[in-house]
Parts: sequence; structure tokens; C-alpha cells
Amino acid sequence: MTTWNSWLFWPNHVALSVFVLVVLAMLFLYAARKPMHGVIHSVCALVSQSMRFISRWLFLAAENVRVRNQSVLLAHGQESAAAIIDREFERMGDIIRKDLQEFPAVQRKMMEEATRIEDDYRKCGEVPPPPPEWVSALKSVAQIKSGGDIPRKLLEDINKSIQKIHDQTIVEFRRSYEERHKILKAMQPSWRSVEKMIGEMDKKMLTLQTNVKQIDGYMGTFEGIRAKDNKTEHALTVSGFVQLAISSLVLVIALGGAFINYKLIALPMSEMVGASDYITDNMKTSDVAALVIILMEASMGLFLLESLRVTQLFPRIASMEDRMRRRLTVASLVFLIILAAIESSLALMRDMLVADKASLMRDLASAAPVASDGLLTSIPMIGQMIMGFVLPFALAFVAIPFENVVHSLRTVIGVCLVQGMLGLGVGLRFAGLLFKRLANVLQLTYDVTIVVPLMIERWVIGIHAGSTGEMGNMEEKEFSKPRRAA
Repeated sequence: MTTWNSWLFWPNHVALSVFVLVVLAMLFLYAARKPMHGVIHSVCALVSQSMRFISRWLFLAAENVRVRNQSVLLAHGQESAAAIIDREFERMGDIIRKDLQEFPAVQRKMMEEATRIEDDYRKCGEVPPPPPEWVSALKSVAQIKSGGDIPRKLLEDINKSIQKIHDQTIVEFRRSYEERHKILKAMQPSWRSVEKMIGEMDKKMLTLQTNVKQIDGYMGTFEGIRAKDNKTEHALTVSGFVQLAISSLVLVIALGGAFINYKLIALPMSEMVGASDYITDNMKTSDVAALVIILMEASMGLFLLESLRVTQLFPRIASMEDRMRRRLTVASLVFLIILAAIESSLALMRDMLVADKASLMRDLASAAPVASDGLLTSIPMIGQMIMGFVLPFALAFVAIPFENVVHSLRTVIGVCLVQGMLGLGVGLRFAGLLFKRLANVLQLTYDVTIVVPLMIERWVIGIHAGSTGEMGNMEEKEFSKPRRAA
């Protein structure tokens, strides 16, 4: 084994030996100065160029990932916006078909009532014309030139007849006016009903205008997605993060419900498949069986929502024929009800097992049974059965937040990956710049270790340069003397 004394030339003279070692090391380092400078610059340049190359590759890869993420994000946003617009158009069509289909009949009825009212008012304003036969009779009597009692008597008779007819005419017109006013009065309820229907139509038109404004907003978002607007892309990215947070929270709540469901059926499953049966050293078969039942319930719920076109995780199910899709809906619902009934029976079995265990513990302790009301003791059992039947249907709706997590997680991972690659690229570029500058630092540090030989070298070079300069001056003086003599 190498010891400190083995490095010493004279073990009895440690200081002298160390001095000789330092001198030899300095001479060796001085001799290897230029190669070591080359090695330092080469290694630093290699590391710097490698880091710059990796940084450039990371920037290009981040740009490619960003473009792909943008394409996926805009495609998903365009699909969602198109689905929302289609649903709004369907809703508007339903409003038009349901609420505005009576508009032509109301308009026709309103026009008929308005025409009838106008005619009645026109008739009420007419002045009865004078009887034409009495006018001609008066003209004939007025043309008689001879006076006497006969024309006077005729005129009196005509006056009496005219007065009598005038009174009758006034009575008839009054009766006619009263009848017309009664008609107008009878038309008030119909007019009010028409006015009420027009008011309802106005409200429906306002609702339709509100839906139109919403569709305009959705169309603006759709056009922004088609145009690949940065503002729309940023809004979709933020929406992806928000949807991921909300869906994750809902999934955590659903996992809590699944854990309660698991605890509800784990004990009775141990009686069905055997409590002493283990798949591995720490994994019971009953626990795995309870977990399989919960997963089957979630799967049936997923297929049920897929067949109802609430979620679109499996496009093949959504593209099925309506008849096959209805059959799948019925089958998924039946299986889900069967699993819920099985879980409810397992909850009942759990309550019975707990009661048997409590009775056994009392018997072993030789304690008297506690008197209790049968109705009060059955409340926990009924609650467990209801929970066992309801929780599978609650777990069926996990497919909705799960779909949101699947779609938004792609966007979130892409954004985080792009930012991570950009940050790593900037860090590598900065490290490459440091290594590029580090070569000079290492070179100067290396020269510091051999500062004594370097000082001697400079001193020798200075002496050599001085002697060379004096010899050159003497040669110049000797050369200039013959020229002066000449």
C-alpha cells in the first residue's frame, strides 16, 4: 500500500523532499502547459457545442410539440364548439316549432278581427240617405202653379209621412248602433286574447333573440378557432386547466364514494369467496372480488352513458345504428341494476355478519343481551341496503369527469412539456456559455500553479530580447561608418 513516505526522496528531510516534489511537479506542469491548454479549450468547446446543439434540438422539439398540441387543442375546441352550436340550433328549432307554429293562425285571426272591427266602425259612421221617392214627389208638388187647398193638403200629408218615416228610421238606426256596439263589446275578450297571444309571442321572440346572441358568441369562438387566433388558443388552454382541476376534484370525490362502496361489500365477499384465500401474501381474493364488482359497475355506467351519447370515449358506440345502440343501452342498464341489487344484498349480508359477530362476542363474554327496539336496529340495515343500491348508479356518472380528464390532460401535459423543454433548453444554452467562458478561467488557473516557471521564462525572454537589441545596434553602427567615409 502506498504511503506518504514513499513519495518522499529523503524521509528524514520532509521539507526538502516536499520542495523537490513541488519543483518537479511545476516543471512537469510547465512542460505540459500548451497541451493542457489545448485539452482545456477542446473539452470546454466540446461541452459548450454539445449543450448548444441539445438546446437547439430542445427548442425545435418544443416548437413541434407546441404545434401538435395547438392542432389537438383547436381540433377538440372546434369539435366542442360545433357540438354546442348544433345543440343551440336544435333548441332554436324546437322553440320555433313548439312556440311559433301558432303565429300564422294568430296573425290570420288578428287580421280577420281587425277587418271586422274596421267594417263595423265604418258601418257605424254611415249617414242614412233620404228616401228618393219623397224627393221626387216634393219636386212635383213644388212645380204646381195654381194655389189652393189641394197642394197645401198634399204637403201636410207628405210632411206627416216624412216625420213618421224619420222617427222610424232614427229608431232603426239606434237599434242598429246598439247592436253594433254590442258586437264590439262582445269582441273585447277575443281582442284581449289576441293581445295576450301577441305578448306571449313577444316573450318567445325575446327568448329567441337571446339564443341568437348566444349562437353569435359561439360562432365568434368557432371562427377564432378556425382562424387559429392566439387569444382563442389561450382561452382554450386556460379552459383545459380549469376543466382538469374541476374533473380531478370530482374524480377524487368519486374515489371516496368507491372506497365507501368497497368497505361496504368487502366483508360479505370474504364469506362468499373464502376469507382465507389469498392471491398473494398480502392480497385477499375477497378484496380483489369486491374491487372487480366496483370496476364492473363503473364500466357498465360508462357503456350506458356512451350508448346515450352523453360521453364520446368510444366513437364506435356513438356511430352504431339507433336500434343497436338502444339494445346496448337496455343491456347496460339491466346489468347495472343487477349489480346494484347484488351489492344491496351484500350490504344486507354485511349487517347480518356484524350482528352475528356481536352476538358471538356477547356469548363469549357471558353478557346478557341488550334489549333494543326492532325498528331502530333495522335502520342501519335499511341505510346500508339503500347505499348499496344507489352508489353503483352514482359511480356510473364518473365517466363524464373521466372524459374531461382524458381530453384536458393531453392539453395540460403538452403545455407543461413545452414549457419544460424550453426551460431546459435555456438552461443548457446558459451552461454552454458558462463552459465557453470557463476555458479561459481554467487556463488562467492552470498558469497560476506554474507561476514561478512562467516568471523565469519571461525573465529569460526579456534578457534574450535585450541582448539581441544591443547586438543589432552595434551592427547598425558598424554598417553606417563605411557609408559616412564614402
